[in-house]
Amino acid sequence: MVEEPTENIGNGGVDAAFATGTPDTRAEAVVDALGDSYWRTAYGGRDAFPCLVRTILSQNTSDTASQPAFDDLLDRYDGEGDLATTLAAADRGTLADTIASAGLYNQKSRVIVDAAEEVVADFGGADAFDDFVRECDPAAVRDRLLDIRGVGPKTADCVLLFAGGRGGVFPVDTHVHRIARRMGLAPPDADHEAVREALEAAVPAEKCGFGHTAMIQFGREYCTARKPACLDGPEACPLHDSCERVGVSPETGAVVDPSEREPVD
Repeated sequence: MVEEPTENIGNGGVDAAFATGTPDTRAEAVVDALGDSYWRTAYGGRDAFPCLVRTILSQNTSDTASQPAFDDLLDRYDGEGDLATTLAAADRGTLADTIASAGLYNQKSRVIVDAAEEVVADFGGADAFDDFVRECDPAAVRDRLLDIRGVGPKTADCVLLFAGGRGGVFPVDTHVHRIARRMGLAPPDADHEAVREALEAAVPAEKCGFGHTAMIQFGREYCTARKPACLDGPEACPLHDSCERVGVSPETGAVVDPSEREPVD
């Protein structure tokens, strides 16, 4: 996730092995329960600039669409020296054609070239940018990433997690945003940033990375936007007993965004 790997990609960074004992919060208990179904991994070790590019390509599309686009980009542009320098000088039309399978390719090509230009101008290239992401204060890194046009909180947090190996980073995509509010781990009307703040405050730093990837997997497999598994009965969802089902009515089959749920007297 980039941000949602389908296999253990850990090759450095923060060890995500869970501590034993009783969870201190309900959010931590949910993350621990997800460990019964999904793998746990270590985070970090990815090169920061390719990670940034990969995450930009993943915006508003699926991995099955964005991964081939990233592979095609590397086939065309990697190996010609510093990747950031190469992409900063890339023809945007050619780049757009190269990443077309990711969707929104004109917009994403512009964001990638702009990001590459900033990395070259401010850091001198991809290697120094990688050092910055890994070694500097996480808040400063996040702020700098958010200054890049087209880079939002989820993209910045994924770079911090998967390239920087930073503990305590819980990126929020559409799955995490939906599930955290539906389960009652964040307020029903919380925006993405408020959900991130709630989860990072309630989940131990070493569990945030796993919580992010596992919640995405859980959202795809069980807690989908339109037909969560609980509609088929309590036994259909492994987290049924931990969920408040905000906006979901198994009795009627109605499913709405948590912010649109009927008020409770």
